[in-house]
Amino acid sequence: MKKLVRIAAIAAAALMAVSAAGCSSTRSLSDVKNSGKLMMSTNAEFEPFEYKDGGEIVGIDIDISKKIAESLGVELEISDIAFDSLIPALQSGKADIVAAGMTADAERRESVDFSDPYFNASQAIIVAADSDITGPADLADKTVGVQLGTTGDQYCTNEDGDSEYTVAEVRRYSKGMEAVSDLMAGRIDAVVIDNFPAQKFVENNEGAIKVLDTALTEEEYAIAVPKGNTEMLDAVNSVLAEMKESGELDEIVAKYESALS
Repeated sequence: MKKLVRIAAIAAAALMAVSAAGCSSTRSLSDVKNSGKLMMSTNAEFEPFEYKDGGEIVGIDIDISKKIAESLGVELEISDIAFDSLIPALQSGKADIVAAGMTADAERRESVDFSDPYFNASQAIIVAADSDITGPADLADKTVGVQLGTTGDQYCTNEDGDSEYTVAEVRRYSKGMEAVSDLMAGRIDAVVIDNFPAQKFVENNEGAIKVLDTALTEEEYAIAVPKGNTEMLDAVNSVLAEMKESGELDEIVAKYESALS
């Protein structure tokens, strides 16, 4: 038994060593500059922040990330992955930054560091055009679709019991469009998703769905960097500050916002 215990202890120590190595795999600012590329991960299903236009990924977050890469003197390398894989990508060193219309909430701050906010957003409620749902309180006995891993998912699931409103059932989807499709097919009662993409979904399905006037929550988007990487965080914040001061950030948002109208 002692021999088995010793073997188990050695195996556990090896596992801890691998875990520790994984924690140190994130790249420093000098690593990024030496490599000549800034690795940015996103989920290109979130128009107008990141989406596919032909074979190219474009959007507000892409334009911002290009400015960050430019300031560092490197090329931007974009990785399009599932939303709930974004933070693990940062933690494993597969991404230097995450720009994905991500809300800087307390739960995520336990795993990553966030830049200064660059956009004030809200969680919108999409319903069928003829729905009798008029506001958040009406979701109490409804089935609501959300995108997996988003703040809409967290709010509606309400595991910590802090949400102001509750829903009867939550259905999770990899993509927001999948939830909207189920809504239009009558399989769910509502979709909770960020306001900008909600507007686009309604525009693309005019007459079938609508966005309620009352938002579910108000929040702020920020860029995520690996926990403790203060050099990268300072570099990102410096670019955001310059873009805000010059008005370039407002111009980028206005460009994509006008495309929605």
